Amino acid sequence: MTLPELPPDRTRWLALAIVMTAAFMDLVDVTIVNIAIPSIQRDAGASFGQIQWITAGYALAFAAGLITGGRLGDIHGRKRLFLIGVAGFTLASALCGFAANPEMLVASRILQGGMAAMMVPQVLSIVHATFPAHERGKVFGMFGAIVGLGAVSGPLLGALLTEWNILGLEWRPIFLINLPVGIAALLLGRRYISESKAPHALRLDLVGVALVTLGLLMLLYPLTRGRELGWPLWGYASMAGALAVLAVLVAYERRKAARDGSPLIEPSLFTVKSFAAGIAVQTVFGVALGIFFLVWTLYMQVGLGWTPLHAGLTGVPFSISVSVAAGVSVQKLVPRFGRKVLQAGALLMGLGVLLYIWESDRYGLSIASWQMALPLVVMGAGMGLIVAPLTDAVLSEVPREHAGSASGLINTVQQMGNALGLGLVSVVFYGVVDDSPAASGLGPAFVNGFQHALLWVAAVMAVIFLLMSALPKRPAQHLEAGGAEALLPAPEEEPELVH
Repeated sequence: MTLPELPPDRTRWLALAIVMTAAFMDLVDVTIVNIAIPSIQRDAGASFGQIQWITAGYALAFAAGLITGGRLGDIHGRKRLFLIGVAGFTLASALCGFAANPEMLVASRILQGGMAAMMVPQVLSIVHATFPAHERGKVFGMFGAIVGLGAVSGPLLGALLTEWNILGLEWRPIFLINLPVGIAALLLGRRYISESKAPHALRLDLVGVALVTLGLLMLLYPLTRGRELGWPLWGYASMAGALAVLAVLVAYERRKAARDGSPLIEPSLFTVKSFAAGIAVQTVFGVALGIFFLVWTLYMQVGLGWTPLHAGLTGVPFSISVSVAAGVSVQKLVPRFGRKVLQAGALLMGLGVLLYIWESDRYGLSIASWQMALPLVVMGAGMGLIVAPLTDAVLSEVPREHAGSASGLINTVQQMGNALGLGLVSVVFYGVVDDSPAASGLGPAFVNGFQHALLWVAAVMAVIFLLMSALPKRPAQHLEAGGAEALLPAPEEEPELVH
């Protein structure tokens, strides 16, 4: 079949602007919420468990739906699923902004995560369908800039919107700001984005999705609620049962792969040593990030009593350091030093965490933002060296026919690890806060909890360093994206344009 000519430049670049705006909206939404968590807790009267689910619920729904969202786009059209995702994400944002109670906010965040899973996988596929290969390098470079801008602007935007208390709405504008952006993306997307489908799309694996979601829920719910309920016996039984559900998932996926070749998780991928190790790295890295970002926010705003804007500005050196190191790692360092760059990133991030613990212990409640700058820059540099080239390293030995499934799975397990890390906050942070002497006050208790949680993060970085030794010494291929494409699931097949 002869593909039709590409649309005129103006239409093509308008379509790119629309999908980039939607991707930016999702990236910012993750970081913007973290900075407002203490305000949500105070204003909405949310419990610590509900606070965890406001973030973990989004990550879980996003993770569970990512691969299925990509498959639905292959089958029914990437433009159609993108627009459905944008519409649903915008509606869910409105429900979050107008939530009457914490329960409604948690439910709306889960819906928002599910809609993001419909929207985000289509972005890369639409780019592949809209731009010829020789232009994609420039396009993915733009995505890299957008990712960096999202990392820097999300916390600051969240801090400003919360601090300004627009119309007395407290934290609600952090969600309501998505409404005009989403509506514009929906209206313009209908007109300027070309439809595309995969010519031989795989079938859906809804049973696999259900088993993954059930297993994670059985693990995460007791972790987030157990502390408040006194760690009941049913919680331990549920966590043990989660392992059984995941074992059933493995057996089912093997049978489905043999039967029709369209499992949610391709079992043969795990026979590739570098991929199996990379999946472990992505999962554990997600756990570390899930723990750190929530605990960090609570430490600054509740423990130290800082305003959202003060906390948001404190994080700027971290965000800039991540962006700069990510660009340098892909363009300069990885082609020359390979796997050593990733391992150096793990060591740097671990060193930054230990430095942060030392400074927090030394200065206590009187610590200033400028004193946090050095550990945050070191941590950010380490994280930047990891995040941009990691997906390339993990995928480098995967057979080409499974590249789409493998890329989707990498993104999925990172989100699952993030949700698990958020659930573990109950154990590694709140457990220490609860055990602190009542006479010491909330501030010192949160400082102790922060330091204890960061020790766990440092231990996780040591595990990541060891796991990275199983990655290829030098990736066999490098993504065009300069790191940005690595953040998005790849399409299952070369897209076919349709009218």
